[in-house]
Amino acid sequence: MPEFLQSRFFDLYWHYFVAGLAVYIGARLTYFFFNSKDKKEEYKNFGNEADFKTPDQIAESKCVEDESEDEEIMPALPANLKHVPLVFEKLPVHETIERSEEFYKFMNMRRTVRRFSDESVPAEVIYNIIKTAGTAPSGAHTEPWTYVLVKSLEIKQQIRQIIEDEEEINYKKRMGKVWTTDLKALRTNWIKEYLTEAPYLILVFKQTYSFRDDGKKKLHYYNEQSVSLAAGMLLTAIHYAGLVSLTSTPLNCGPALRSLLGRPISEKLSLLLPVGYPAKDCVVPDLQRKPLEEILVEF
Repeated sequence: MPEFLQSRFFDLYWHYFVAGLAVYIGARLTYFFFNSKDKKEEYKNFGNEADFKTPDQIAESKCVEDESEDEEIMPALPANLKHVPLVFEKLPVHETIERSEEFYKFMNMRRTVRRFSDESVPAEVIYNIIKTAGTAPSGAHTEPWTYVLVKSLEIKQQIRQIIEDEEEINYKKRMGKVWTTDLKALRTNWIKEYLTEAPYLILVFKQTYSFRDDGKKKLHYYNEQSVSLAAGMLLTAIHYAGLVSLTSTPLNCGPALRSLLGRPISEKLSLLLPVGYPAKDCVVPDLQRKPLEEILVEF
């Protein structure tokens, strides 16, 4: 036994040593508990509905995948799918060049807008825009997207409340100093006036799977990539129609918005876009896009 533990001093004050050791162990356990809880929340809340998963979430996903293997899953497309000749008109080379340049110049004028006019937009225009997004390619032609169009002021107010409540937490706690510092130049914060100013909100949901009329599950391959392609076409159609928008990814709001809008668990929120005309006093950051030589690699 160490000499210290046999000393007269330890005999007199041993209970203080025991108490100090207990406080130390308690403090370490408390730190471990809250640190682990914060890390779990960080994984849970970072990204669009669990882009990063905890080990428990990964295990749960694996169980779902294993269970799906036991279900009867029908092919996405019939084996005897009919094929028809492609309708295609080849343009003269000079016209192809002219069109490509004109379209680039037109799309280069597209800007993200955070101030909207409340001027109405014909619903037919929005329907055509969404139909255009629906022409995007998708894995096995599963078309794994749902577009929820919101024009009701009451629903827009509820959406804004959900998003602003979460965004305040995001800006103050979740996003970190680097992220919020980068956003300062864009003059953005957790107050989202555009959610109630714009005449329309389009919420884009990706469908991870769906069900046929006969109840058989239909898997949606590459749903993330497919919805991303459709979102690009949606933005293009909005710009071509003479309207403006903003692509937002409401952090940690997906489940609440899905519930509010009555969407099934198989759908996950990907994007939210206010759509309309810009406010008369609207300004945008004076930014330039990267030149071709910085975004192109040739072999």
